[in-house]
Amino acid sequence: MFYHTYRKMVILPVKKLPGVYATTKKDGSTYYRASFTYKNKHISLGSFSSYELAGKAYVEACELTTGDKGIGDYDPDNCFLSFAKWVCIINYRDNNMYIKTPIYMQDRLFRYYYDVHDYYIFDVDDLFYYSEHSITRRGGHLFVNEYGMQTNIMSRYGIHNYAVCGRDYIHMNGNNRDYRYSNIQIINRYFGVFRQTDTGSECYLAKIHTNGDYIIGRYDDETTAAIAYNKAADYVNAAGISKDYQRNYIEDMTREQYMEIYTKIRLSKNLIKYCRTVS
Repeated sequence: MFYHTYRKMVILPVKKLPGVYATTKKDGSTYYRASFTYKNKHISLGSFSSYELAGKAYVEACELTTGDKGIGDYDPDNCFLSFAKWVCIINYRDNNMYIKTPIYMQDRLFRYYYDVHDYYIFDVDDLFYYSEHSITRRGGHLFVNEYGMQTNIMSRYGIHNYAVCGRDYIHMNGNNRDYRYSNIQIINRYFGVFRQTDTGSECYLAKIHTNGDYIIGRYDDETTAAIAYNKAADYVNAAGISKDYQRNYIEDMTREQYMEIYTKIRLSKNLIKYCRTVS
């Protein structure tokens, strides 16, 4: 038995539990932290409202390291550890690498977990990145906090923020949770460019949005369509429309090659007519 004291006053006699420590918040209230050491690593198990809960979490963590329970055995109604911590400990037990995010490693890939049946698959090449960056979800998109701002993880594949799955890119095996690089096929890599195959042959449609969508033209290749979009954006801005259009960057092309294509492109009459009405 030991006693907590505050300003030399005895508060409560509490039975000491292994790996459990009492601490206080700024307002003076008491809460409890649990931790344990496994494979010579000190691992925090989280904060709890009572000694009893913290002690049970400690026991549960110890049992995970010696038993054969897996990720699928997690029961939120009967487990005391958080699901993320459950995954971290099992991964450390099985793969000898402690990762602070809820990752379970497999051969050449890993799973990033939210729940037992709710996870995403990534290449092992991204292991270091996602071991340091937690993934958040909003509006069907996945983000990480990076340099003080939220970054859409699709930017790691060269896909712009407003890309739509199924239109601008696809998961080749049909699994929309499989983010391995070999499984991501980019269909539309440029702003304002959309591949069309419903005309009997493949072409690339370029269009720009300003008080509605305006078709710029259809082109045989996506590079020309991307340059057409840039030219349309330049024209719209020059007409006095101050919308901030992000321009397409064309790799492996000299300025002379770019300008040759840029000069030859003719903008649609409807777009020119609209710009003249607002200029």
